[in-house]
Amino acid sequence: MSITVNGLDELKKLAGSDLGTSEWIEVTQERIDTFADATGDHQWIHVDPEKAKEGPFGAPIAHGYLTLSLFIPLFTELLDVQGVTTKVNYGLNKVRFPSPVKVGSRIRLVAKLAEVEEVPGGVQITVDGAIEIEGGAKPAAVLQSLSRFYS
Repeated sequence: MSITVNGLDELKKLAGSDLGTSEWIEVTQERIDTFADATGDHQWIHVDPEKAKEGPFGAPIAHGYLTLSLFIPLFTELLDVQGVTTKVNYGLNKVRFPSPVKVGSRIRLVAKLAEVEEVPGGVQITVDGAIEIEGGAKPAAVLQSLSRFYS
């Protein structure tokens, strides 16, 4: 379920709020292979299912940066900011990958709007997020993301 806000003033009022949990998405071998092709990272642990079965995780795993890149589509399920002219990914303060995402796993995002601060022409938000693995004891990724919204 998405939270929709209209404009920067409504966004500011959400500071400190839990944004909820996204839907689950499956991380398929096709998605991993497509990411490998896009980035040129064809390490066997990601793209060679037979060899990966013999590796340390018993199956191919998603690239950490693939998992990180899924933050945006998962996040857009949680917060819809309308009434602004521009939305920009500004960066990351922290990122860790505590647990690998095996092919066929499902992941989702749990997020909190930790901070909203004014910047020239708009606001910058800090989102604390955890990308969870269904049935996993540890998250696939924990991160602090920065985005800017301009009016």
